[in-house]
Amino acid sequence: MTKPPFTLARPDRQTTPVVFASPHSGRDYPSAFLRRSVLDERAIRSSEDAFVDQLFGCAPEFGAPLLAATAPRAFIDLNRSAEELDPALIEGVRRSAHNPRVTSGLGVIPRVVANGRAIYRAKLTQDEAQERLRDHWRPYHAQLQALLTTARDLHGQAILIDCHSMPHEAIDSVGTAGTPHPEIVLGDRFGAAAEAAVVDMIEAAFAGAGLRVVRNSPFAGAYTAQHYGRPSRGQHVVQVEIDRALYMDERHVRPNGNFAAFQELMRGVVADLTRIGRVDLPLAAE
Repeated sequence: MTKPPFTLARPDRQTTPVVFASPHSGRDYPSAFLRRSVLDERAIRSSEDAFVDQLFGCAPEFGAPLLAATAPRAFIDLNRSAEELDPALIEGVRRSAHNPRVTSGLGVIPRVVANGRAIYRAKLTQDEAQERLRDHWRPYHAQLQALLTTARDLHGQAILIDCHSMPHEAIDSVGTAGTPHPEIVLGDRFGAAAEAAVVDMIEAAFAGAGLRVVRNSPFAGAYTAQHYGRPSRGQHVVQVEIDRALYMDERHVRPNGNFAAFQELMRGVVADLTRIGRVDLPLAAE
């Protein structure tokens, strides 16, 4: 029996147009997948947004649903287009226009994990690739679109918080000399994926908790923000990246001593984010 491709925690009553999604926190590693990999069980988790679903797990208490993938990012990347297939990994895939994500091994079925470490011993068949898309990618995105549609039907708009984490080293050098590195990066594709008023309030929720926030650098938002962000139609998407060093031991992929305190801090942030959805926001003209 195929395991479900996601978990969906719904509120008793959906009181906000805010929807939370965690596409990279899945940790259900198929045994057949692990046998095909050259990586050990710790290395293969290096691309995982470990524990992010737990940080946002209180969302249903505040009237918002939380969609979380079960399969890990190393197995299938739900923040990529289904068309981003890697000819260097999958048999029978034709080379197409240059795509830097696919070229670097980070297509919808990744060829590498963090720091460019190869995952597989050999290529995958086209059938294997299509099976992953059928069993994981398509059900996840069908459910995500359904949640956004419901939010718009109930509240006139939808606000997707796409929840991610970032390696500390990825933002350690961001900023100028003497300026602390950011702890939160909000990606709205430079305004294309969400109204400025929405992003302002999301930033205020994190900043109000004492977190340092920047926008779009070094992460502006990937497939989910690009595909679902339609602010002129009342559908807003903001990708949230959280510095992993705030709550986890990255080397050993486990919570650190600050995890409980940070989880409690995030509880307040989530409460504030869901209040955003209860405010009537001006919509941009078509």
